[in-house]
Amino acid sequence: QVQVEESGGGSVQAGGSLTLNCTTSGLTFRDYAVGWFRQAPGKAREGVACIGRGSGRTVYYADSVKGRATISKYNYYTTVWLQMTDLKPEDTATYYCAADRRDNDSCRGPASVYDYWGQGTQVTVSS
Repeated sequence: QVQVEESGGGSVQAGGSLTLNCTTSGLTFRDYAVGWFRQAPGKAREGVACIGRGSGRTVYYADSVKGRATISKYNYYTTVWLQMTDLKPEDTATYYCAADRRDNDSCRGPASVYDYWGQGTQVTVSS
């Protein structure tokens, strides 16, 4: 049974930092791209960052977080981290981690292509 679980969310002041964690089990982690998505109330789910299968040499960041986010992984721990700095109130959302089995290094794609999802972790940034 595949499980995906996020943690690390919380409430911070604008300008602060958080590291979100995504742990997985039940899948061959190296074969999967992992993406972080977020959804604010009343808005569509949007991609934030993703990291490719294998060594994770392929990464992608949405323009909204580029320069403020770093995605990384450690295959041994089957975990992906999303470090976010200089947080802004517009970063407030529920953040979801998702995994998608790939046969290449790409990680990009809409939420609909990702097979396994966590329950989400809330990030609230106050001004």
